[in-house]
Amino acid sequence: MYPLSPHAVLLAAGLGSRLLPLTADRPKCLIEVGGRTILDHQVSALRAAGIAGITIVGGYRFDRLAAYVAARWPDPGERPELVFNPFYAVSSSIGSVWAARHRLEGAFCLLNGDTIYDPGLVAAGLSRLRSGINLFVEPIGIAEPDDMLVQLHGDRVLAVAKDLPRSRAGHRSLGFIVADGADHGYGRALERVIAETGGAQAYHHAIVDRLAHEGRVLPVPFAGDAWAEIDRPEDIARWRGDRAPDRDDGAAAARRAAGAARS
Repeated sequence: MYPLSPHAVLLAAGLGSRLLPLTADRPKCLIEVGGRTILDHQVSALRAAGIAGITIVGGYRFDRLAAYVAARWPDPGERPELVFNPFYAVSSSIGSVWAARHRLEGAFCLLNGDTIYDPGLVAAGLSRLRSGINLFVEPIGIAEPDDMLVQLHGDRVLAVAKDLPRSRAGHRSLGFIVADGADHGYGRALERVIAETGGAQAYHHAIVDRLAHEGRVLPVPFAGDAWAEIDRPEDIARWRGDRAPDRDDGAAAARRAAGAARS
């Protein structure tokens, strides 16, 4: 059990256009995968790891999200906080981070609202945190187009971006960020990145990339663990729940070879 009980922030405001027509009348986080909504998968995994405080940032079809949350968690004491991002249609995911910045000063974990994690992965990652900004990563063989690539050197993350050269990027992000410690600097980095020209269109990983260049981001490595980003209908079919979905042969081989990274 994680002693500091970070507050979890789920970024679930986007349009989810690649999942149409499934998202024609609902946000992506309410799509069912394996008989449960993505949101249910996430909340269950977080609470199984001892995280009680949860904020969901919504935007597209916020009315459906609010109605679902109220019905799913009728007890206000157990109900996740909802935050509306009115700029979801004109900004990237960093806009949702900005909308929830009141939750990002102390210990927190931040995850994309379209990614499912096995509860064991969340608990294992939280048990291996160090003071600072922690990023869950796994080794890759062949990168996929949607991968958020990560460059490591020893026990530090050097860079995070979708366009990193493959000669530098040996890992992908699992989309799970955890801030531990009293002065992690995430809020200040958010302000700097979003204030830049075009900053509102940046992926929120640009904040982690900024901190990585300052030597402040630590990797939490995994290999072969069950998680899946749900971007397209075929991703729903690929989710097995008991192990990582098949991404590519090279990645699977790399995960097997890096099994020792979990210790």
